[in-house]
Amino acid sequence: MLRSTLLPGIALAAGLAAPAALAADFDIINVPEIDVSGSSAAQGWYIRGDLGYAGWVKGGKPAYTVYEPGGTVFSRERFDSARFSEPMSYGVGMGYQFNSMFRADLTTDFFNGSLEGRSDIAAPCSASEAVGTGCGFNHKAGYNAFNVMANGYLDLGTVMGFTPYVGAGVGVTRLDWNNLKSTAYCIDGSAACSGASHGSGALPGYDSWRFTYALMAGASYDITERVKFDLGYRFTDVDGGKMFGYGATERGWGASGAKGHDSGFQKHEIRAGIRVTTW
Repeated sequence: MLRSTLLPGIALAAGLAAPAALAADFDIINVPEIDVSGSSAAQGWYIRGDLGYAGWVKGGKPAYTVYEPGGTVFSRERFDSARFSEPMSYGVGMGYQFNSMFRADLTTDFFNGSLEGRSDIAAPCSASEAVGTGCGFNHKAGYNAFNVMANGYLDLGTVMGFTPYVGAGVGVTRLDWNNLKSTAYCIDGSAACSGASHGSGALPGYDSWRFTYALMAGASYDITERVKFDLGYRFTDVDGGKMFGYGATERGWGASGAKGHDSGFQKHEIRAGIRVTTW
């Protein structure tokens, strides 16, 4: 009789104890919290600072007009080659985190760089060269620039503190070209060059405002709830415009306005920065 009641009791007690022990074992395992609903950023105003490196810059070949004595156009030329430098940039901005997925900011970036190119014309470099020779030019000019951009971003969810995002911006760039320095050299044609050396000259640079747009992608990391480290890529397209004016000789022949125009350029940048939510 005792055995018949004792065995079911032991089985019942073991069945009740097993889930409790199993639950106690699982309490030891800490599963990381994953939030995929949106950015964990605190909502409100934020400030930002960024550094960028343009590892690839592509631009069209500048075009220019050549005058001859009497004030008539001799030819319209285009650079045969053109190469932009790879500038660094730095910028600041202020924005607002509207909700867990959308934010926007107004930024300004400063950068400078240079352009080197070459062009040939079908005319002698000077009266000392025979008709039938051509003239080649090595060109070099630097520029200073800053832009003002309005940007919007879509945060794609936060996983273990990382928040990937995509964004786009639109604005204007102030591009200030320095003087264009050109060094001439003779090119053999139907006649041979004399071997005379030819000097260099400088043409006055222009400045202008250019329409600009940008596309961004990257990810931020939560250093704290209010401080974010941002690493991303940005493509920027700057419109073309006036580049340099005429020299004294051509102005004396009646030339006026801009002699040369650039075709704008596109920058591919890697950028790193900090965002701090303020209030």
